[in-house]
Amino acid sequence: MTRTMTSAERVVVAVRDLILRGEFAAGARLGEVELAERLGVSRTPVREALTRLAVEGLVEIVPNRGARVMSWSVAELEGVFELRSVLEPRLTALAVPRASADDIAALAALAARMVEVGSSGPGQDLDALVPLNREFHDRLVTLAAHPALATVLAGAVHAPIVLRNFHTYDDASLRRSLAHHGEIVAAMRAGDPEWARAVMTAHIHNARAVMVRAAREQQEDV
Repeated sequence: MTRTMTSAERVVVAVRDLILRGEFAAGARLGEVELAERLGVSRTPVREALTRLAVEGLVEIVPNRGARVMSWSVAELEGVFELRSVLEPRLTALAVPRASADDIAALAALAARMVEVGSSGPGQDLDALVPLNREFHDRLVTLAAHPALATVLAGAVHAPIVLRNFHTYDDASLRRSLAHHGEIVAAMRAGDPEWARAVMTAHIHNARAVMVRAAREQQEDV
C-alpha cells in the first residue's frame, strides 16, 4: 500500500525541484509567505520543508534573516568538482557491465534528445536540457549499484546542479558536453568501462571549467 505524502514532504519535493530547475538562483531568498502562496499551502509545511532542504545542503537558513538558496565560493565549487571527478567516473565504469540492452537504449535516447534540444538553431531549448541531463546521470548512478558511493555523490552534486544553467555554456563547451553523453553510450555498447570512465572524467572537467568561470564572474559582479 502506497503511503500518502505529507504536506511538508510535498513541499520538499516542489521546492527542491524549483531550485534544481534553476527557478531560484544561488543566494536567492526563499520567503515562507511567498512559497506558501505559490504552492497553495500554509507556512508551517514550508518552514519544515526548508529545514529539511537545509540538511540536504540546498538551502541555508540564516538566523533572523530567513532561508536562501545555498551559494558557494569558487574554492568550494572547485572542491565539489574535485570530488565529482573521482566519484562519477568510478560509478560510470561500474555501470557498464551492469547495463542491459534496454538500459543502453534508454541512455541513447536521452543522449539523442539532448542533442536535439541543445544544438544551436531555432529549436534549441537549453532549459529542457536540465531534467534530461539529470536523468542521464541518475540512470548511470542507479546502474552502478553502489549505494555508498551514490550517497556521497548525491551530496556533492547539489552545488553544480544549483548553479548549472546551460545558458552559461559557450557553444564549444555545450557541444563537448552533448557529445560526451553519446560517447559514454558508445563505450557502454562496447562494454568498455575504462573508456566510459575516461569520457565521464572529461565531461566533469568540462562542466567544472564552465561553472567555475560563471562563479568567478558572479563574485566579480557582487
